[in-house]
Amino acid sequence: MTQAERDRLVALKKAKKKLITQKQAAEEIGVTERQVRRLLRKLRDKGDRAVIHQLRGRPSNRKLAADVEQRAKVILSAPLYRGFGPTLAAEYLAKKHDIEVSKETLRRWMAEAGLWEARQRRVVEMHQWRERRSRCGELVQWDTSDHDWLEGRGERIYLISMIDDATSRLLARFVRHDTSEENRLLLGSYLERYGRPLAFYTDKAGMFQVAVKSKRQEQREGLDRQQMPPTQIARALGELGILWIPAHSPQAKGRVERQFQTAQDRLVKGMRVAGVRTLEEANIYLENEYLPWWNKTLIVMPASAEDAHRPLGKEHNLAALLSHVEKRQVTNDYTIRWDGKFYQIDRRDVRAGMRKAWVRVEQRLDGSLAVRFQDHYLRVRRCAQPMRELHPAQAVSVKPPKPAAPPKSEWMNNFSLRSGLSLRQAARISNARD
Repeated sequence: MTQAERDRLVALKKAKKKLITQKQAAEEIGVTERQVRRLLRKLRDKGDRAVIHQLRGRPSNRKLAADVEQRAKVILSAPLYRGFGPTLAAEYLAKKHDIEVSKETLRRWMAEAGLWEARQRRVVEMHQWRERRSRCGELVQWDTSDHDWLEGRGERIYLISMIDDATSRLLARFVRHDTSEENRLLLGSYLERYGRPLAFYTDKAGMFQVAVKSKRQEQREGLDRQQMPPTQIARALGELGILWIPAHSPQAKGRVERQFQTAQDRLVKGMRVAGVRTLEEANIYLENEYLPWWNKTLIVMPASAEDAHRPLGKEHNLAALLSHVEKRQVTNDYTIRWDGKFYQIDRRDVRAGMRKAWVRVEQRLDGSLAVRFQDHYLRVRRCAQPMRELHPAQAVSVKPPKPAAPPKSEWMNNFSLRSGLSLRQAARISNARD
């Protein structure tokens, strides 16, 4: 008998002996007067056992059958459900196998079968908590994960994700390569679906900013770095009027990083059960299963109901804005060179001041090419490589040959000034004779 049951028994016996009223006993026990009268009748018939629950020591009436428990353990023991936690396993048992069981009951079953081991949470380094933005579209976090999403069943793929900071609304897409083109494709999908957010929050990858090489001494001295030209994504965001904010650490963009942790658990296991093996199948599962579940279950209400997204106007040509843009100079014959090929500007589009001027060349995401001069697009066609003008050979002045040297005189032959005695030697001989 528990202490609460002992206290209840004491109150009932006081009411039985008329030491307190039934109303006072009800207030002391925490039940109604009618329940007190029932307990007093049970106390008269069964004695002190009246305060003990009738199901004490007996199985619950709501307990699931043993065959259901055994069936669930067999299903979760299959390699298909390797690594599933109780929460995710309960969802798949209900959806795939018609077994309705709470996650806590399933946690106990899995622990008994050795399929789940409770782990004690580790104390991790705490970072300063940042409040969510108040409006949807005020800040969108953008990143890519190179996890083994198909677990070796297919090619290596990447997941590009955009998550709203205020609501956690998610837009994602699997790609083969984490390139600027693939990121611009997802950017176009986001803009067409939701509009222009106020800012994007990303890491400092090369597709967002051009790295500047500087010496260590310059870094220590804090010298100003030279201004580098923008990347294609940075240029597009600038033309769209969207602010780009770089994150200085992974923890700074923790919302998208935690989203990847969830995806690496639930999304990977979901694609395993669905038998996903290709990029196309992965994107179908992502669009039809995972993203609807996320945006229905995990989104939150923002502090403000106002949407900060701005609509796309007539001046926003997404095909042009999301292109690979460079400048080229028009030659004297009104041709431009792009990717090693020559393009001729149509005669109808030739204008004054175009020769030697710079034009904007846009390599669209669909592979087409567009050329713009000032505010007008030009019609161009592929042409053959122009023949280079051959410059006439310059006349080379031929110097006349040098005249032959006259023959050398031979009058000094066999004549040597050193054949006789030197002056000193002659003087010594002369002195010796004297």
